[in-house]
Formats: sequence, structure tokens, C-alpha cells
Amino acid sequence: MSTTDDYITILGFGSLLSEKSSRTTFPTLKHFRLGRVLDHRRTFAHPASIFFQRNIAKLETLEMSSLSVEYKEGFSMVCSVFEVPNEGLAAADAPGNNFVPSQKFLEREEEFEITKVRYEEIETSGNQEIKEGVICRRSTDEAYIARWGQERFQKNYLDYGIKTIWGWNEGIRPCPVYLRHCVLAAWSCDSHEKWSKDGVGGICYNSFLDETYLVDRVTTIREYIDQYPEVMTTKPPDNLKERYSG
Repeated sequence: MSTTDDYITILGFGSLLSEKSSRTTFPTLKHFRLGRVLDHRRTFAHPASIFFQRNIAKLETLEMSSLSVEYKEGFSMVCSVFEVPNEGLAAADAPGNNFVPSQKFLEREEEFEITKVRYEEIETSGNQEIKEGVICRRSTDEAYIARWGQERFQKNYLDYGIKTIWGWNEGIRPCPVYLRHCVLAAWSCDSHEKWSKDGVGGICYNSFLDETYLVDRVTTIREYIDQYPEVMTTKPPDNLKERYSG
């Protein structure tokens, strides 16, 4: 199950693909490993306000997209899986075994639907057991405004010239600093073993390149980086080097 009284299972699909990066957000995580999220597609399809706040978005070229996952039957991708102490992440009054994110968790991932999805453990041999973990999934502009209000939407998006969070079907491109960060995280997901294409690092890295899509839902990140190799030399500002270096 994704939650107990003490721990929550988190599924990471971008910057949380490396244990190092995950520990900047969840320093007390345990049992870091890989899984495969089922019936979901990973896409660079929405702008993140935090990229504008940190001055790493490029509005003029629409290089400002962050990552999300969206329900799509038949698609899957490799993710990180780990447990974190339930220290204010789940609402205390959630009915039964349902996961309801706390206000603290919602604030940190403000534009997403935080929900449980199905996944498989990568390292499990034999019959795969389907489990559930918590992930940040695509939402809607309407849900954002209903939760946070028009004033916050104005401040975090409209004031930066962004008229929609989730209404993009073309044009928007990955924020280069963030894309590089995610590629490095996928490459270095397992710092405890020597990297190999058939090992944990290779599995995670190749999934990110081949099972992550642009907003057109056709172009893979491998194809995009082949076209724009300069992405991998776009380093973060000095004050963000530790946070955005995989």
C-alpha cells in the first residue's frame, strides 16, 4: 500500500530519479529503488511558476516547461520508489486507507493533483505484484483556481505572461536548466553501483530519454536533445547549482 500510519511511498519521475536529489526534498527517505508506473505518460507539458521566480524560464522561446505525468492507458515509465516518514504529508482525517494530501504537501506541489497510482517494483522477480504509490499528476487550471484562488493564479502565472498552466498542446518546450537536471538525475539514480546500460542507472536513464515526451506527445526527450544538444551545457545559476545538478 502507499501509506501506513508512519510512512508514505513516493514515486519520483523527474528530479527525484536520483537518490541525491530526492534527499534534498526528503532527507529521511529510506529504501530508494526503481519501479515502473503503469498506464501513465511522462510529459513536459506545463510551465512552472517556480522557474520564473528563480529566473531560469525563457518566455521568449517558451523554454519554461516542467514535468508531469498524465493517465494514458498502455503507457508506462521507470520511476524512483522510496518511503518517507508521514510527517505532515497526509491529511490526518483521511477516511480509511485513502491518501489525502495535507495542506503542507499541496503547497509544495501547488499545480498538481497529488494522488495514488499503480506501479510495479523493477527488481521483483517472477510474478509482478501491483502496488500503489503517491505521485504528482497533471491537473487543470480550473482545479488550481478552485483550490488557491484567482489572485494566486494572477500572481504566479498571469503576471509572468502565462495565461494557462495546463492548456498547452504545442509550442511549450522544456526549461533547459530543469531538463538537464532531470537527465543527470536519471543517469546517476543509483550512486551505489558502477554505471552500466543494463544496470539500474542505464534502465532509469534510457527510460527517461525514451519514455518522456514533449507537449506534442510524439517527440521523445532523446530526440529533443539530439536536436538541441546545447541543453546539456545549460548550467544553473551559481545559487542553484546544488539544487539543479542531478
